[in-house]
Amino acid sequence: MVTIADVAKAAGVSKGTVSSVFSKKRPISKEVTQRVLKAAEELNYRPNYWARSLVNRKTNIIGLNMRSEKMPLDAFQHELLDGMMEVCYEHGYRILINILQPSLLKQVELIASDPVDGEILLDPIHDDPRIEDRLKRHVPIVVVGRPSGERAGQVCSVDNDNIAAAAKAVRLLLTQGHRRILFLNSAKDRTVAEDRELGYYLAHREAGVDSLAGLILNKPDDDGTSIRFGYEMTLQMLREHSRISAILADNESMAMGIYQAAEELGLHIPADLSVIAFSGGEHFPPAMHPPLTGMRLDARTIGMEAARLLIEQVTAGAAGVKRILLPSELVERGSCACTH
Repeated sequence: MVTIADVAKAAGVSKGTVSSVFSKKRPISKEVTQRVLKAAEELNYRPNYWARSLVNRKTNIIGLNMRSEKMPLDAFQHELLDGMMEVCYEHGYRILINILQPSLLKQVELIASDPVDGEILLDPIHDDPRIEDRLKRHVPIVVVGRPSGERAGQVCSVDNDNIAAAAKAVRLLLTQGHRRILFLNSAKDRTVAEDRELGYYLAHREAGVDSLAGLILNKPDDDGTSIRFGYEMTLQMLREHSRISAILADNESMAMGIYQAAEELGLHIPADLSVIAFSGGEHFPPAMHPPLTGMRLDARTIGMEAARLLIEQVTAGAAGVKRILLPSELVERGSCACTH
């Protein structure tokens, strides 16, 4: 059996250097790293992962804990994970994904703890029990979103400026002459839904336009897919409120449902109905015609920043609570137009 000592001898370095090359605990020059890796490959050496974990009391695994209706992941989650993976790979960490159904979120005491050094928590709700649980167990965490409640000031977080993003989207529609703007928002208990609702009202108030009650609908967590919610609510609301001329959607999937409903009602986008959505991906869905206007959330950067913050806590025990707030970009395409 090949040992770390064999690799060190073949590469002409110490065992500590070989260990550092694989653990990435300290920087090693590119030339020495390549020499060690070449020797390891020639000897068919593989580091004993679990033995190292027992010695260091670290697994070099970062957890991603998210709420999701079902697989597959949406565009935002894919981009965020891609950003996390880049940073984790650079620092020698793996990622363990734990997808939690919304109905189980408040039963964290029934869920076994994962073998991770720290966790990134996605989609926080008000007084999120996951935050309380991790802090009690002294598990380093970073929240993607806005944490709330008594513990909010004790955790690091990375988020879009969702108030500003929603306000920017609604301002575009208001400047185009729309006065009845339906907002199909995410679940009411999520802090992102609250922030975007504030942005919706802020833009109306700035423009001196009354925002009618009942034109913001929140998707229940147990209501199935976002596409179905967008489709059903668009049919219902356009039949009940014929003067609605624009819809703001929580995500691209919801916007797809809006497109389907508009086609069924014989409405043309954007001539009869303008649509704008929050978009987590780098690229907008190519199958949507006309192309979807959206608020690009830069999920990849969010994932990178969240991973960096968490690794800082895990490796250096970084003190202090950091909150990173990222701007969103309005990408105008073909689904929004001025009213007649």
